[in-house]
Amino acid sequence: MSVTARPLRVGVAALSSAVLLAGCASTTTSLSSRERDVRSSDTNVKFHLCGDACTGTIAGAKYSIVLPDKWNGTLLLYSHGYRFASPVPADGNAPVENNAQVSSTDRDGTGADPLSKYLLKKGYALAGSSYKSNGWAVGDGVVAGEALHRKFVTVVGTPKRTYVWGDSLGGLVTEILAEKNTAWVDGAAPMCGAVAGPNLNFDAALDVAFAVKTLIDPSFTLTGYSSAEEANQQWESVSAAMKTAAADFAGGGTAKVLFIAGLVGAPDRTKTYDGSDIVSQVKATVESLLTALAFGTAGRYEVEQRVGGNPTDNSKTDYATRVNAGLSSLVGSVGGDVAQYEQQLQDAPKVSADPAARAAFEKIGDTTGAISAQTVTMHTEDDPLVLVSNESVLAQRARSEKRSGNLVQLYIAPPTSYTETAGAPYGAGHCNFSDGQREALIATLDHWVRASNYPLASGLSKAFGPGLDPGFLPGPWPTESSS
Repeated sequence: MSVTARPLRVGVAALSSAVLLAGCASTTTSLSSRERDVRSSDTNVKFHLCGDACTGTIAGAKYSIVLPDKWNGTLLLYSHGYRFASPVPADGNAPVENNAQVSSTDRDGTGADPLSKYLLKKGYALAGSSYKSNGWAVGDGVVAGEALHRKFVTVVGTPKRTYVWGDSLGGLVTEILAEKNTAWVDGAAPMCGAVAGPNLNFDAALDVAFAVKTLIDPSFTLTGYSSAEEANQQWESVSAAMKTAAADFAGGGTAKVLFIAGLVGAPDRTKTYDGSDIVSQVKATVESLLTALAFGTAGRYEVEQRVGGNPTDNSKTDYATRVNAGLSSLVGSVGGDVAQYEQQLQDAPKVSADPAARAAFEKIGDTTGAISAQTVTMHTEDDPLVLVSNESVLAQRARSEKRSGNLVQLYIAPPTSYTETAGAPYGAGHCNFSDGQREALIATLDHWVRASNYPLASGLSKAFGPGLDPGFLPGPWPTESSS
């Protein structure tokens, strides 16, 4: 069944409801000690300097705590994004990282980056941890976050309020931390988060790989790699085939690439390419699909080792149901035959998951929508790795749990045009936000939690500046559930 979720609009009706609820609480019930702490306006909260205990390792995960000169009583607990378990070509064969991060742009746990310095100046205490393992280490990330909170309480003091935040895979970790730890999480800010969870996101990666194998590169192996090296070799080989196909306008390769992208809602704008003409759109589409294929190869190998088999499935997927008039028109305009592509996908052997592996993958960690803490998500509209429709899934789950009032979802659009050299300053690309947008996100969450200031579009536009798109609604999740 296709997911048909729509994210929340930030509007007056929601504000009125929030104000009424806040008014009832303040007039009919006395505040608990925690509520008094959360709403405190104290900007000079006492704390202990942690010295050597500000850095270290807990159960195999490195952590770092950075303290402001004057503490406002708020702890910002950061969860980092996906890190490959071994060097991969798609990541420039960069060395495997295992350092702590205390913010999105901090790279070494020192908080010396401009974003961290800004937050420290505002009085926030910053803390972040690596995870015991790399790869799809969601469970390890949740454990690390919980352990670091306990460490902070022990060596610094009990925060008056704790906000969890994180990017990408760390956005999923953030949301799970908030759902699990209602006793101490007061607000959450998942950014570009994979909040639709493991199976949906990797099913989408399988869709890309399956379509590429069927339409472009029959030699491509989809599952069961024997080693990380084989996975890397597969990525390099399929990348070359994709680039060759995209350049083959006369032979129909360009049309096939655009068709595949349309099946999964891959963006036709990236940080590098603004999609202002068909050439730029094709280049952006190739970049988007290659990003997905990196996780369909190197990422897949790590996941299959972690859960003991293939967790992804397209055995019941009917790809023809995803083809709309717009996609048909686009593919037809470059000489493609949509009906032929649909038939090829229908006739190709599908992939069935190992049920035990699929169940194990889900158990590593997923969102439920049971959102208790005020939560503000932020996503680029054109994300080639973590599709923006992840937000649609989270919104649907929140509605099912009757927790929509605790969720506000914000979207950042790129400028209309930008050069390949400069790239998009925000809005297109994975987790491509400006420091100012991240600062505004934390300020928005803080105002909502501490002062019950529900985030209204009229007020947010000034805080976020160019890029915030209050009218944007991502589409439903592109894949069908195969479970």
